[in-house]
Amino acid sequence: MAAKESNRTRAPRIVVHSLVVRITHWINAFAMVCMVMSGWAIYNASPLFPFSFPVWATVGGWLGGSLAWHFAAMWLLVGNGLIYVAHGFATRHFRQHFLPLRPRDVVRDVRLALTFRLPHETGVYNAVQRLLYVVVLLLGVLLVASGLSIWKPVQFDWLVNLFGGYDFARRVHFAAMAGVVGFVVVHLALVILVPRTLPSMITGRARRVVHEGAADA
Repeated sequence: MAAKESNRTRAPRIVVHSLVVRITHWINAFAMVCMVMSGWAIYNASPLFPFSFPVWATVGGWLGGSLAWHFAAMWLLVGNGLIYVAHGFATRHFRQHFLPLRPRDVVRDVRLALTFRLPHETGVYNAVQRLLYVVVLLLGVLLVASGLSIWKPVQFDWLVNLFGGYDFARRVHFAAMAGVVGFVVVHLALVILVPRTLPSMITGRARRVVHEGAADA
């Protein structure tokens, strides 16, 4: 064990996250928190389901204030997202980290994760992580599209029709929001389980370490 730890200590530091990825990540985190909390306040003004969110989990204070927060965060999120997507394609970040994404790899890694034997290599996304990131990117597109149809139903009537009507667009928006919140919960849980992944999202660098799983620790 001592020799293994010594080898890990001497492992070279590598670039894990570029500056653009780090900046857009933290801006995105801030914008999403603002959007979710303001969105919950807007939901409370006209609930879709027989429940409401606690006031302490909302921002804006009243419907008009919550809408102002929501739209401000929306533009920040969209602008930041466009920069991230452009960077992802230009630097082949998406291709290198999110692909290939094969169902059999996802099933394999889910099984390994459930038995606490999922390997974790610095700077490499496993199949479960790849799936989660691809899904949350698609949910982001769905949030923007459904949000536009709710915000401007007359101007984007074709988009409203695509969603099957205004009321159903609201439900799609809510479902997409719930999916993003679920992703955040899983993401934070993984950070808690593997806390050494957090500093690299700040500094951009980390030592190359491969964990063989809990059973081998």
